[in-house]
Amino acid sequence: MPNIASAEKNMRKSRAATIRNRAQRSALRTALKKAQSDETSQSERDLAIRLLDRAARKGLIHQNAAARYKSRIATAK
Repeated sequence: MPNIASAEKNMRKSRAATIRNRAQRSALRTALKKAQSDETSQSERDLAIRLLDRAARKGLIHQNAAARYKSRIATAK
């Protein structure tokens, strides 16, 4: 347990960020699986691409990883 107030605050912030990141990463994975399935609509692909762009912008995944996933979604048509 932290003894300093700023360390306690950092721990709270870290916990909150972990929960937020986990939820966003889970939503991203779900959207990717739906977008890469055989019978998928264009709107599902667009949603996955939008989530990938947002995740890369926020630093959740690397920009090159987002580009790789987007390329795979585009060629799966």
